[in-house]
Amino acid sequence: MPQTALAGLAALLIAPGTAIAANGLGHPLPKQMGLQEAATPIARELHAFYDLTNTIIIAIAIFVLILLLYVMFRFSEKRNPTPSTTTHHTLLEGAWTVIPILILVVIAIPSFKLLMNQYTYPQPDLTIKAIGNSWFWEHEYPDHGNFNITSNMLTDEEVAEREAKGIPSPRLLAVDNEIVVPVNKVVHVLVTSNDVIHNWTVQSFGSKVDAVPGRVTSTWFQVEKEGIYYGQCSELCGLNHAFMPIAVRVVSDEVFNEWAGAMQAKDRKKAREILDKVALEQAGRKTVAESAGQ
Repeated sequence: MPQTALAGLAALLIAPGTAIAANGLGHPLPKQMGLQEAATPIARELHAFYDLTNTIIIAIAIFVLILLLYVMFRFSEKRNPTPSTTTHHTLLEGAWTVIPILILVVIAIPSFKLLMNQYTYPQPDLTIKAIGNSWFWEHEYPDHGNFNITSNMLTDEEVAEREAKGIPSPRLLAVDNEIVVPVNKVVHVLVTSNDVIHNWTVQSFGSKVDAVPGRVTSTWFQVEKEGIYYGQCSELCGLNHAFMPIAVRVVSDEVFNEWAGAMQAKDRKKAREILDKVALEQAGRKTVAESAGQ
């Protein structure tokens, strides 16, 4: 582990963006360092800001370390037996006042831009209402007849069954009923809670917002690549806080319309078949039989 940590730190020091790009898209990977790969414009901005601030922090830390070592060596009692009596230095005092201000300005400009983009909501193509419960999520589709999806974390046995079909199902992240959104569409998520404070978080989207009882908060995303994206409740909400994941399946417009039509018709069996087929295709398999044969 120390070697792995040092290698990851070296990669971050040399090229922070490169270290991040090696991470998982939609879910964490073993021994991952840094953020999950970005799947939305907001997440990309977050990663760029993350890289910028880390570069500044690391540069300051290295500068201070070098300065400390230099002072310890140059002004030790042996090398400098007669200390200087200088108490003021106009240039230095101006520099250590102005330079930190300039650093803060460099950080502030992209920070304000990112905040503005996060809270400037484009016209939505789809709206979803997310409701936190102890301890599972409900999602409603008010634009499509207000049908409801309840998502519970899969048990180890259910994970094994889906893996046997060839459908990747990460333990502690996969759910029985995924929510589905179309690719490259603006999705607004209205977030609330039925009991305690939860938090609706999908790392690859750059979305993180509290679910507060009696209030409706919101976030938005526009996913640029089809696939499955996992999130979790990120607020300490009680006994099973760690076991209420979020799974968002991003599909084409045609598949989304077909799935939404099946859900509106209350044909959940057909909706499940549609998602299983898409999950196999996104995993590189064509049919359940083919995945079983492999």
